[in-house]
Parts: sequence; structure tokens; C-alpha cells
Amino acid sequence: MPDKKDLLILGGLAALLTAGFGWLGVSAAEPARAAASLMAIGLLLGSFLNVLVYRLPRMLQADWERECAEYVGQPPPATGLSLARPHSHCPACGNTLRPWQLAPLLGYALLRGRCGFCDETIGIRYPLVELLTGCAFAAIGWRLGFQPAAFAQLALCYLLLALALIDFDSRLLPDCLTQPLLWLGLLANLFHLMVPLTDAVAGAMAGYLSMWGIAAVFRALTGKDGLGQGDFKLVAALGGWLGWSAVPLIIGFGATMSALSGLLLIRAGRLDADQAQPFGPWLIAAGVVAWLWGGKITAWYLAAAGW
Repeated sequence: MPDKKDLLILGGLAALLTAGFGWLGVSAAEPARAAASLMAIGLLLGSFLNVLVYRLPRMLQADWERECAEYVGQPPPATGLSLARPHSHCPACGNTLRPWQLAPLLGYALLRGRCGFCDETIGIRYPLVELLTGCAFAAIGWRLGFQPAAFAQLALCYLLLALALIDFDSRLLPDCLTQPLLWLGLLANLFHLMVPLTDAVAGAMAGYLSMWGIAAVFRALTGKDGLGQGDFKLVAALGGWLGWSAVPLIIGFGATMSALSGLLLIRAGRLDADQAQPFGPWLIAAGVVAWLWGGKITAWYLAAAGW
């Protein structure tokens, strides 16, 4: 249980937030109201994002093990893991967390970065993911307010964050996230929320075929696979959201940043020359660059080339 000081801090913060939202609802401009509201939603969804990123790869692993066991005629391994079960708990001691301990940012602050049961250190990434999600949602709300394009971009942002973190942790880009990302992009652009539908369809095709071609050439030259099919689907999804003109920037910038980071890690002794590193986070970072500044970058490049 939190001590009296913690309860006073929590109560004061709750009162401050209530007053702040009351002021926003009465006096603030529309961008500020949208940003504050969506930041609160983003913090809550950021807390769930931590659960999704941790559990989804383990759920997929359990599914693969069950399929393998069924194929060879063995009893499937027992697993009760899902996104809802078991309840959030400390991975070190297994104790179920109390509701106040799950409050985004506040729970971490009140616990002082340690488990309230076993005193094990809580990774700083948990509150950072919550804060990043909240700030990203707030930025979209500030720019677009409450309109369909904003909600489409919120979905895009959330799925990209999930994919980047999962690929960084486990070298996976799950179909259950990349495929909805693709279809949501095409659906959003059916209503011209990002780019015209023809550009979106061409972007999805160009993204997948470009990555497939690069992988085929790499395999022919080296005899090894250099890209996973999850990367194909990710670039296809980004093309479906941002259009065909963003695909060269996504692939070029993503490959450059991946290569530079790999060289730095090899020089630092933290990565072997033959060791694979996740490509998805760099493709996603390039996709965000193309999303925010792609038009300006393309215009600058064409002007510099004299076209």
C-alpha cells in the first residue's frame, strides 16, 4: 500500500488534473482540448502497449509450440497466456499489481521505480512507452483536433509503436499487426484521409514488390536471406498509408540508418558481423520521417537535382 505521503501526492495530482481538464473544457482553444484529451487516452493505451509488446510474442511462441506438438502427435503444452489473462503482475515475484500501481506514470513514480512487493527494479522503459504514446497522441490532437484524419493517424501511430518495440525485442513483425495496418491504411485512404486511394494501392504494391526484389537479389548474391517477410508486409502497409512516392524514402532512409547503426554496434563490440539486427524499427522511423516531412524532403531533392 502507498504511505500517507504517497496518497497525498496522488490526491493532489488527481485534483490538479481535474482542475486542468475543467479549465480546458471551459476556456482552452480547440487544439489544446484535443491534445489534452488525447494525451490522457494515449497514456492509458501506452500502459496497455507495454502488455501487448511483452505478451504477444510469447502468445505466438505458444501457438507455434502447440501446432508443432499437434503435428507430431504429442499433447499440446499448457498455456493460459492472453492479453487479458493473467492479470498484470510483477515478472520477478509474480504478485498481481494493484490498480493504483498500474496508473500510467503515477504508479511508477509512487513506487519509486521498484516493485511494491519484492522491491525489484522496474524497467524505465515502461513509463517511457506510456509517455511517448501520450505525447504522440497529444501532437496528433494538437495538429488535427477531433476529425477522422486524426483518429486514422492515432491508429497508425499506435500500431507502428507496437511493431517497432516487438521487432526490437524479439525480431518479429507479427501478421496480426502488419495486416490490419495495411487494411486500415487502405480503408483510411478510401476516404482520402492521407493520400488518394490510387496512390495508396500503388504504394502497397510498390512497397511489397520492392522489398521482395531486394531480398531476391541479396539471396542470389550471398545465398542467404537478408530480409524477413514481415519487413515486406510492413513496407507494403506504410505504402498503403503514405502512397507510392514515400516508398523510396522509407526503404532508402531505413536501410541507411540500419547500416550505420550496425556498423557502430560492430565497432563498439556489441554486435557480431554475421549477427542479424531488427530492420523493422528503422523502417518505421523512416516511415515516420516520410509521414511528417516526406513532401518537403522530396521537393528539396528534386530541386537539388535540378528537376
